[in-house]
Amino acid sequence: MENVFWILSKLDLRNIVDILLVAVVIYGVLLLFRGTQAVQLLRGVILLALIVSLFGSIAQLTAFNWLLKSTGQALSVVVAIILQPELRRALDRLGRAGGLAFWSGREVELDRVISEIAASCRRLSERRHGALIVIERETGLQDHAETGVRLDSLVVDELLQTIFFPNTALHDGAVIIRGDRIVAAACVLPLAETIVSDTHLGTRHRAAVGITEQTDAIAIVVSEETGIISMARNGRIVRHLDERRLTTLLQALLRPRGRRWRSSSRKREDRPRAT
Repeated sequence: MENVFWILSKLDLRNIVDILLVAVVIYGVLLLFRGTQAVQLLRGVILLALIVSLFGSIAQLTAFNWLLKSTGQALSVVVAIILQPELRRALDRLGRAGGLAFWSGREVELDRVISEIAASCRRLSERRHGALIVIERETGLQDHAETGVRLDSLVVDELLQTIFFPNTALHDGAVIIRGDRIVAAACVLPLAETIVSDTHLGTRHRAAVGITEQTDAIAIVVSEETGIISMARNGRIVRHLDERRLTTLLQALLRPRGRRWRSSSRKREDRPRAT
């Protein structure tokens, strides 16, 4: 205890600033990993490292301090390997900070796009037609879009229903939406690297979780077996959505802060809709 008071008595302004900078860096790292499964592990590693380092310094354990310095680099490599998916997403978040708004500043009728997607998911759910729709945000999905069939079509309810109609050429894969355009269909997505606890979740759900683990995209899944509508984001999935809840979630997630989107001021032309 006397050593602790002695250390505190030797602190000056420069030491306090040094400690605050370290605290800010640690907080920033935790903030980058917020919302991932790695945050608890990272907190434990940081806390354990601080306790061990403080104990070694106070007790003046020369051999123990040497061991910590010798194994520190190896442990950092091991942690980096274990947290590879989370590190990749954290660096992606850091790179997007202060960047351009997603969808490249195009004027998109956001309300119309969301309405088309939600209505299509409801109809697909009623008919038990499986579907996987991925909405691109700031992280580009061009690499994944190139694995499918390029469409570059307007987001329309009927087109989405046609794509995911069973036994059609494009139904077995993901649709990627960028802005108000369907970029590609029948796209191949990476499967989830984390274990999905629910055994009833199939390949579409694992692909939805997988793409949201690696990017900031939003993935919507309609189960072919149960018709349940689900949404994945940041590696997590929410199930049992209806058209209203899906619309509310999409509006909350896609509408940028501090920016107004041009709502659809004109109604779509009356035309027969699928029932």
